[in-house]
Amino acid sequence: MKRQGYLSWESFFVSVAKVCAMRSKDPSTQVGAVIVNPLKQIIATGYNGFPRGIDDNEFPWTKSQEVEWKNTKYPFVVHAELNAIVNARADLSDCSLYITLFPCNECAKIIIQAGIKEVFYTGDKNIDSKEAQASIRMLKAANITTKKINDIIVEVTK
Repeated sequence: MKRQGYLSWESFFVSVAKVCAMRSKDPSTQVGAVIVNPLKQIIATGYNGFPRGIDDNEFPWTKSQEVEWKNTKYPFVVHAELNAIVNARADLSDCSLYITLFPCNECAKIIIQAGIKEVFYTGDKNIDSKEAQASIRMLKAANITTKKINDIIVEVTK
C-alpha cells in the first residue's frame, strides 16, 4: 500500500513558490512563482527582487507614501512572475503559474503574452486594488483560469 499524506501537486508547487519567495530581500512583501508545464514539470521559478547585476544596496527598499515614487522600490523591483517567465527561456503555452500573491495588471499582460493558461495563487491582499481589478478583467478576457488555493506552511529552522 502506498504512503498516505503525501503532498498533492498543488501543495508541492505552492511549497516551491513559497521557498522561492524566501529568496526575496524585499522587507515588506516576498513573492515566489513557479511555472509548470502540462506534464507537471517545473519549467522555471522566480521571486521579486532587483534586476540582475544591480546592487540592491544602492537602491531603496521603501514603499512609503511619504517619499517620491522614484525613491521607493516600485520603479526598480522585478516581480516574481516576470522573473519566472524570463528565466524559462522556453515556450510557455498551456503552462500553469503558481504564485504566492495575485498578479498585478502589468504581470497579467506578461502572463497572457507568454501563453500561460492557469494561474493559481495563495495570497490576495491587494485583490481590491485597481491593478488587481484590471488583472482580473484581462485574465478573464484571455480565458485564463485563476484559482485561489490553500496556502501551505514552509518553515526554516535555524
